[in-house]
Amino acid sequence: MLLFHNTMSAPSRFVRLLLGEYGEEPDLQEELPWARRPEFLQVNPAGTLPVLIGEAGTGIVGAFPISEYLDETRGPIMRTRRLMPGSPLERAEVRRLIDWFLVKAEGDVTRALVRERAFKLQMSPAEGGGAPDSAVLRTARANIRQHMRYLGWLAQNRNWLAGETLTAADLAAGAAISVLDYLGEIDWSGEPAARDWYQRIKSRPSFRGLLADRVRRLPPAPHYSDLDF
Repeated sequence: MLLFHNTMSAPSRFVRLLLGEYGEEPDLQEELPWARRPEFLQVNPAGTLPVLIGEAGTGIVGAFPISEYLDETRGPIMRTRRLMPGSPLERAEVRRLIDWFLVKAEGDVTRALVRERAFKLQMSPAEGGGAPDSAVLRTARANIRQHMRYLGWLAQNRNWLAGETLTAADLAAGAAISVLDYLGEIDWSGEPAARDWYQRIKSRPSFRGLLADRVRRLPPAPHYSDLDF
């Protein structure tokens, strides 16, 4: 399989974690979302990430469709380690939390911080590159607090975020949090339950590729790859 992704894209990281948990090692093709490379647009005219080219050579576009595809094609053989629970209500909770971290948190926090602090370093002035917008940064950073409080509440009241077992919800949250942690935007001292949960999730083998990620001209926070913070 082939995955079109971007290192600083939380939805892309979510799919990479899913593939890792399912024991898959796809080829990775890094895409710059703003570049709109013609060859990539032939695969996905919308120009959005991630895109997975599956076994049949057909492109599957978007983190949600890819996660459902992987669950349907790989989930049954995982048995008790399946990343989507058995009951409809439990699956609904997993999907709700995936939406929370990859849509709500993405819109409130992650997308803005990644654009201002990472993408603008790589973009030309004509593409919108340049200095970060301080007002955008202030708003996104203020929004981090509510999301960390909610993550802390989930981690304190449940064994894993959606219930008793590891699910795709934990991977979605781990993907989003790992981007912010790379940027050094999280104060872990204020949410010990969230910190303990993240330490568990980033110690999984599927996380190794993410912890090895590096962005040109933007090194990660010093503790980023440290499993013990």
